[in-house]
Amino acid sequence: MNLTGGIVLFAVLWFLTLFVVMPIGHRSQADDGNIVPGTHAGAPSGTPWRRKLIQTTLISGAIWAVIATIILGGFISRADISNLDALIR
Repeated sequence: MNLTGGIVLFAVLWFLTLFVVMPIGHRSQADDGNIVPGTHAGAPSGTPWRRKLIQTTLISGAIWAVIATIILGGFISRADISNLDALIR
């Protein structure tokens, strides 16, 4: 894995993790009892973005480190991946 591949892998993992972390701890306006006129009662009320972005970065960094260790450590090579169909047959 080269530098560009590592950056792309981290970016993909970061966005996937963000979409998983975003709904965790979601509080709707109906839950808070403060519905803004013109919005749906299920609309989020005050999303803590700083906390969610930090959580996303830490989680995706840990996942990236595991994947980078597997790739750079030689545990799985390109030959292993190209021979995966032999396991199915």
